[in-house]
Amino acid sequence: MDSIFIPFFTTKKNGSGIGLSLCKQIMMLHKGKIQITSEEDKGTIMSLVF
Repeated sequence: MDSIFIPFFTTKKNGSGIGLSLCKQIMMLHKGKIQITSEEDKGTIMSLVF
């Protein structure tokens, strides 16, 4: 979780790792934020707050 917004960080074999860092920058430019809650073996919720 601590690394997901770092550019080029990925856990996928063919991933580029720029998606979430780009999303965060776009949200910040629009004075919004991304909130993430995650529980192991239960799931993850990502909310875009404008």
